[in-house]
Formats: sequence, C-alpha cells, structure tokens
Amino acid sequence: MSIQSPPASLPTLTHARLPRQAPLLVAVVAVAVTAAGLVLGLGTVPAVLIGALVFLVVLPVWSLVVENRRSATDRLMTGLIWATFFVALAPLVSLVWTVVAEGSQALSGTFFTYSFYRTSLDQPVGVYHAIMGTLVITGVAALISVPVGILTAIYLIEYGKKNAFSRVVTFLVDVMTGIPSIVAGLFAFALFTLIFGPGHQSGLGGAVALSLLMIPTVVRATEEMLRLVPDDLREAAYALGTPRWRTIMRVVLPTSIGGIIAGVTLAVARVIGETAPLLLIAGIVQRTNFNPFDGSMTTLPVLIFSERNKGNIEIVWGAALVLMVLVMLLNVIARVLGKILAPKQG
Repeated sequence: MSIQSPPASLPTLTHARLPRQAPLLVAVVAVAVTAAGLVLGLGTVPAVLIGALVFLVVLPVWSLVVENRRSATDRLMTGLIWATFFVALAPLVSLVWTVVAEGSQALSGTFFTYSFYRTSLDQPVGVYHAIMGTLVITGVAALISVPVGILTAIYLIEYGKKNAFSRVVTFLVDVMTGIPSIVAGLFAFALFTLIFGPGHQSGLGGAVALSLLMIPTVVRATEEMLRLVPDDLREAAYALGTPRWRTIMRVVLPTSIGGIIAGVTLAVARVIGETAPLLLIAGIVQRTNFNPFDGSMTTLPVLIFSERNKGNIEIVWGAALVLMVLVMLLNVIARVLGKILAPKQG
C-alpha cells in the first residue's frame, strides 16, 4: 500500500513578516523627509507633520503588501496611538522647557529671600512674600476643604447610599465642580464684605474662595476610592462586632488612603494656580504677611499677573518656575505618602 503525500494547498498557520527593523527603517525615511522639508523652507510644524504622515502611511502599506490586512491594521493603529501620544507630549515638553529656560535666569539667592518692599533704592526685589502667601493661603484652604470633602464622601458612600438627601448633595457637588473660579471669588468677597464691611481683603478670604474649588475634587476622588474598597472587608468587620465608625476608621480609610491623598493633591494643584478669586479677596501687597486673618496677601499667580502688566518679564518667568516646582514637589510628596500609608500586601 502506497502512502499518499498531503495536498499542497493545505493552509499554513504562518505568513510572511516584515523585518524587525522595518519600523526603524520607515522612521529613518520619515526623518529624512522632515529634514528635506526643513531645507526647502516649509517650517518646523509642516515638515514634522509631513514626516509623521509618511511614517503612518508607508509602514501600514508595506505591511499590507508583505503581511496581511490584520497586521497592516495593527501597525496603523499602533502608529496612530504613538502619534497622539507625541502630540499630547509636545505642548507639555515645550511648556516645561520654556519655563525652565526663561525662569532659571531670574533665580538667585535674593530672588528667594527678598520681597517687593524696599527700604532703600538699591535693595533687590524677590518673590519671598508671594511664596509665603501661596503656601499660607493654599494650606489654610486645604485645612478647610480636606476634612469637609472626606467627611462628605464618607457620608455619601457609607451612610447615605439610597438616601434622597445624598442624591441632592451629589448633584450639588457636580454643580460645584463646574463653577468658574471667579464665582468662588465673588462669593468669598460678598461673604467677608457682609461680615467685616466693604473693602475687606485677607488671606483667609482667599483660602475660603479656594476651598470652594477644592471641595468638589476632594469629594469626588474620595468617593471613587471608597467605592473600590470591597464590601467583604466591611462585612468581615461587622461580623466581628466592630461598629461602623470604627470600621470606617480602621478598615475603609486605611485601605483607600493612597487614592485619597492623590485626590487631595489634585485638588491642591487645581487651586494653587488660581488668580481671579484671589485678586478680589486676597489682594496684592509688597510686604511679607504671614497672618491670613489680617491684611492682604500676595500669591505667585497674582504676582505673575500684576508683574506681567508692568512688563517685568524676568520676574514673571522666575515666579512661574517656582510655582511649577511647588506643584511638582506636592505631587512627589503625595506619591511618597501614598506608598508609606498604603496597606501592606503579602
């Protein structure tokens, strides 16, 4: 009996593949096209766009010819994802580079240790008073908004899940999330005018205005973190006879503390650059004021706004760099605290 050979038309499980260096080769071609566009005087942005278009078109077409339609589609979508990533990254890199390049020229020892108040004509000026004002006002705003926001979120998640009042509070939080910052400044200005009289300006008023902007962010972030805590942990604590308040303090909050800290940091970063509400209620002053209950206080955003109108560009860039570094430090501290306070696993 003879053994028949299998037919030659059986389908194969493999297909032709592009070389591993294919994306790199197409990228080199795209860079060459971009360089040619720059030489021809098309401008940076048009030349880069043409080069990116060449990469997004040539690689999928090559894949369609050599491989198959599925691989070509995969390469096209991968290229689009990377392209959108670089489009989103380009403004951020440009912003950081510009602020660092321009602001570093203004940094010096006197820039951090002197205020705008001069006792003599030859005395240098700095942003010490604005840095202290930013830290004081933002710190007081955090002291007001963080406990209120966290306790509100605890009520909404742990006590009022099916309560009509909790639905009203949730709706109001959503409304507050979208209010313009100037509205918060007007509210604080009207409130302190009714209490202390016309023309009152203080750091406390600015902190109240900023807290109105922080509270919705803290509430929303804390809500989402509390929802991530499994109900099994709560039920296990209840089964052991633990009261609800102790379960929240010992089980729920420690489990979600990392996300809550991240939400608080987002809220602080949201308000630390606000200008409009502080112009109304905190004011502008050249002296360093550490007392939020008495007198005007200047923050870095307000200083940037006022000095830009005066034409002091070097001071503007330096203050912008200091503000950016403060936000970065807050994010680093939040991440470190989140890792330290997060529950240990294993």
